[in-house]
Amino acid sequence: MSKITLKSILIVIGSITILTGYTNFNLNIGIPACIESKIKNVIKNEVTNPPTQVWKWKVDGKIYYYITADCCDQYNYLYDNNCELICAPDGGIIGSGDGNCPEFTGEILKTLVWQDQRN
Repeated sequence: MSKITLKSILIVIGSITILTGYTNFNLNIGIPACIESKIKNVIKNEVTNPPTQVWKWKVDGKIYYYITADCCDQYNYLYDNNCELICAPDGGIIGSGDGNCPEFTGEILKTLVWQDQRN
């Protein structure tokens, strides 16, 4: 019986990674699986102009995820940890969103979670 080497294991893992289309998102913080799924959907499509960004917002004791839209007159959407759509804080034809956002009382702490780096 042949001896399994570390090199052969790495080759198998690398092959599986390539064949399954795994993409390293270079996430610097943990995010919910549903937000990661939204990022994977962005990667499946062509690069937007401007490239899509995902921001983590901390405000009033809650965490939200803000996802930018491509180009003009489209809403940028805000989701909760379960990927339920909360509102569009900005964007749209006049740029002021959909008017359905909660009235935040605290400072919004924004952290860039992911940005599409493709050309």
